[in-house]
Amino acid sequence: MTTKIPYLDLPAQIRSLRPEIDAALARVLDNCSFCLGPDVAQFEKDFARFCGAQHALGFNSGTSALHVAMRLLGVGSGDEVITTPYTFIATSWAISYVGAKPVYVDVDDATFNLDPKLIENAITPRTKAVLPVHLYGHPFDADEILKICRRHKLLLVEDAAQAVGAKYKGKMVGTLGDISGFSFYPGKNLGACGEGGALVTNNAAFAARAKSLREHGSTQRYHHDEVGYNYRMEGFQGAVLGVKLKHLQKWTDARRRVAKRYTELLADTPLQLPREAGYAESAWHLYTVRHPRRDELKQHLDDHGVGNAVHYPIPLHLQKAYATLGHKPGDFPVAEKAAREVLSLPIFPELTDAQILQVAAVIKKFFSK
Repeated sequence: MTTKIPYLDLPAQIRSLRPEIDAALARVLDNCSFCLGPDVAQFEKDFARFCGAQHALGFNSGTSALHVAMRLLGVGSGDEVITTPYTFIATSWAISYVGAKPVYVDVDDATFNLDPKLIENAITPRTKAVLPVHLYGHPFDADEILKICRRHKLLLVEDAAQAVGAKYKGKMVGTLGDISGFSFYPGKNLGACGEGGALVTNNAAFAARAKSLREHGSTQRYHHDEVGYNYRMEGFQGAVLGVKLKHLQKWTDARRRVAKRYTELLADTPLQLPREAGYAESAWHLYTVRHPRRDELKQHLDDHGVGNAVHYPIPLHLQKAYATLGHKPGDFPVAEKAAREVLSLPIFPELTDAQILQVAAVIKKFFSK
């Protein structure tokens, strides 16, 4: 008999932290600091220190942080931003929100990250910035992309929504470009009890303006210097994230253990397994395998009680929301092939070796048929 294995076990994490979280939430209730407040301010300091950055600002979502990043860099109507067609759609939303055009470049077949070799062919006189994603927690090749950005006087924005704790050549992601955005959606490696995000930068002027933009374009109450937004982080989320941040490195180490075991156990299967590039220390937000018979394998895992997910089934250039860009199937073949073949296996810090062995056994049974 086998037991069901969840794709993600958030209740297990919360149970282990319940006394700390209860105390943190009670503190917010006692001081009634529900929007921003001391717990958010402390988390911002701690998160900036964790990233090795000068400034970190709490936002109500990673999407909002990226939107404000576009504003800070002066991206607007008529501009183009080079980005990936293979990620969650919020990356492209940030570009569209400021009236700019997302210009897609295909991804690398091994890492699923933006392929640096293809970027220069997409640059036009309207190109203002490059917005790559550290997909699945694996850092993109920042040095190669930065060389291109410097050569063409472009800005680099990191979408680090999936990669908190990942390192590029020993340096934390989020500090590699001009500005970065993180997501603390509950399923992320560092997840809030609700929505949350952060904007990270070493630029003091960017940080000051971002602080104003997230609070209705205001630095003094009822004085509004420009059109802003209500993008503040809630006090409850800052309190929860402050508790969880203390455990993040331990959780990242546990995810690396899980990924290593999967790679060992599945090495003799026909699956294409994820690998770390030589420059990377992945945060292993996802452990995503590939196979042409993905849908059959997914059904097999479902039938045997093994949680799984597809990230992502439809590339962004083929989404209805971006039909006006005029793309068609075949425009970005690597991304499209990945979308047909990828499957994410359970990976979370509390996953036991017995559960990993069970997942591997179910997969091997599929290929033995």
